[in-house]
Amino acid sequence: MSQPEPIIADRGEFIDALTHLRRGCVLVRSDNGDERCVLNGSLMYTVFEPLVAYGLIDEVPNRDRLDHMHCYRLNSRGQAFADRACQAWKQRPLLQRLAVRLTG
Repeated sequence: MSQPEPIIADRGEFIDALTHLRRGCVLVRSDNGDERCVLNGSLMYTVFEPLVAYGLIDEVPNRDRLDHMHCYRLNSRGQAFADRACQAWKQRPLLQRLAVRLTG
């Protein structure tokens, strides 16, 4: 039986994550089992699992060698996806984008 597609719980947060990742920012996550991660100084609550499940990010070496911290960047598939998603987001009417921000 195939795995169900992951749910993107907060589409606004997801598009924010894609925007920062496509600019070259690094997503940082602790291996303590917490779902949260940090991206460009902001705490992200729901984006990690969908990014991994859709195969959009890959782990990269931890330059600071901090124990229990894992760093991720967009891979080539993720970059192409982020380019399309961010372009589609910009083309949505402002009220539609606001509604997504308010409802998740």
